[in-house]
Amino acid sequence: MMNIKKLYTVLLTASLLSGVNLLTNANMSLSQETPEAIPQETEETPALTAIEWYNQGVDEIEAGNYQAAIKAFSESIQLDNTDADAYYNRGYSHLVLEQFQAAINDYDKAIELNPEFAYAYGNRCYAYYQLENHKNALSDCSEAISLEPNYPDFYIYRGNAKDDLEMHQAAIVDYNQAIELNGNNAQAYYNRGLAHNRLGKSLKAVDDYNKAIELNPNFADAYHNRGVTLFKLEEISKAIADLEKAANLFESQGKSNHAQKSLNTLKTLQDSNQ
Repeated sequence: MMNIKKLYTVLLTASLLSGVNLLTNANMSLSQETPEAIPQETEETPALTAIEWYNQGVDEIEAGNYQAAIKAFSESIQLDNTDADAYYNRGYSHLVLEQFQAAINDYDKAIELNPEFAYAYGNRCYAYYQLENHKNALSDCSEAISLEPNYPDFYIYRGNAKDDLEMHQAAIVDYNQAIELNGNNAQAYYNRGLAHNRLGKSLKAVDDYNKAIELNPNFADAYHNRGVTLFKLEEISKAIADLEKAANLFESQGKSNHAQKSLNTLKTLQDSNQ
């Protein structure tokens, strides 16, 4: 879905070297008073630099600790507010936590600092889409594609925005491009299947769901929608099998609400067929 940009920097930690003070005087008599001990310098932990905070943030992202990543990137930004990557990665962390407006705010700043930051436009497109601001999503994804035309997810995001704006055929064009760039992307086939369904092209939709399931055998949504479509095509036994499979997969994935919806859909379709 979304890319992480990492700054690969070798960090050199400065050590505080405390010298040993040797007070020697061959002419000192033993009767002389012992000189006062010179206080030893205490070693303090050096404060982290902006780069060190940044790299700590990336490590936290890679460990899946997104709140900790946000804190680290915030520390980095406080020390250096000109680093577009720090805003980008903090935005990414907000995005994963579904804090979409906070993510947009960070991408705004990343783009202000780097107007050709394709991935910032792409991720902001995704955030706008989640907030159902489809026109802004469409604009941002188009900008991302103009800057980085070979990244398939940008076409999927833009296709989603077009599909929700009822531009179904235009959405299919974007999904086609995503598939051309990466023929193993199950999500692109699934989304194209949805668009075909909305255009009443049930057979093409089933073909796309088939491919999505071939690429991802645990794609519960694809089983659900293929089941509904097969029911429309009066392939009842296959439709029932798909909806039952979807319910079982959703349940095993901890999505009980989705599982119940599949079962409810199954019952509704069975009732309507009686």
